[in-house]
Amino acid sequence: MTLYGWGRRREFPALPAPTSRYFDVDRDSRILAHCHWQSDRSERPTLITLHGLNGSSGAHYMRGIAAKAFARGMNVVLLNQRNCGGTEHLSAGLFHSGLTDDARHVIDEIGEADGVSAVVVAGYSLGGNLALKLAGDYGDAPPAALRGVAAVSPILEIGQCVRALERPGNFLYQWNFVRNLKARLRRKEKFRPGLFDLTRLKSIHTVREFDDVYTAPHFGFADAEDYYYRASAMRVIDRVRIPALIITSADDPFVPWQPFRDPNVTGNPSITLRLSPHGGHCGFVGRPSASDDGYWAETQIIDFVERVIGGRRPADDSARPHHACATDAAKTGLVRYS
Repeated sequence: MTLYGWGRRREFPALPAPTSRYFDVDRDSRILAHCHWQSDRSERPTLITLHGLNGSSGAHYMRGIAAKAFARGMNVVLLNQRNCGGTEHLSAGLFHSGLTDDARHVIDEIGEADGVSAVVVAGYSLGGNLALKLAGDYGDAPPAALRGVAAVSPILEIGQCVRALERPGNFLYQWNFVRNLKARLRRKEKFRPGLFDLTRLKSIHTVREFDDVYTAPHFGFADAEDYYYRASAMRVIDRVRIPALIITSADDPFVPWQPFRDPNVTGNPSITLRLSPHGGHCGFVGRPSASDDGYWAETQIIDFVERVIGGRRPADDSARPHHACATDAAKTGLVRYS
């Protein structure tokens, strides 16, 4: 399901061309967003989306959820993380899996500059961890505009995900992640020569090694393990006080399902957990129809946005018909999609 979801060709003819917008999130850091604004943007709910590791605003899942959200009358802000989407020249430093400051800045700026008063943040994989950690970081004092967060296949406990990635069967995923991380650092060297020691790249073969050498020391973490622990949304998941939707699968190749059964997740009344037996990593592709392309998780998030913006808890609309309906399996804690 993981590879099928990534490899399947997708087109979005009804999605208009985006407008580019830059956000100065720090003294030496600027990020690029591709925005789809409704004509009366201040009157519409806004979905901010966060991509996964090595992703960008152009990833198929980012554009797929944008097409669905825009068709439902929402504004959409497809946010590139620092250095992603060809933006290595815009920021002096790197980014990491728990850096929620940028999303905070965007929420504040579009509220002040655009009059946006209803926002939901949705993220995939690394972006899912960011969305959940953002809500947890806010705790009891989220901004009034932030109505909810959603996460698909979030790397909730980063250390466990990295260990799973190191299994022999996940060699292809590991190789691809590392290849792209190295390429990004080499591109960055062209704009910020000498900022990072590239001589060490040849000895790096895993994400953990990359984070030990570059990410952790750049942000002041003791090492990769310290970074993974402190950047994981699991550290603050019990503090989430706004509606949160989590969609993940038991057959995800490198996001273990066990942390999602932690009492801090299942015991938090603000969190709706949809743990499916199948779906892979950010896959969740069901049967397409004339009106839906079958990407179930995207539709679930858009439905979630409508519910929380409308002032109802997610459970209030659980019986609403969807193209791909989820039904709870009480004994297993899993949901199934069709």
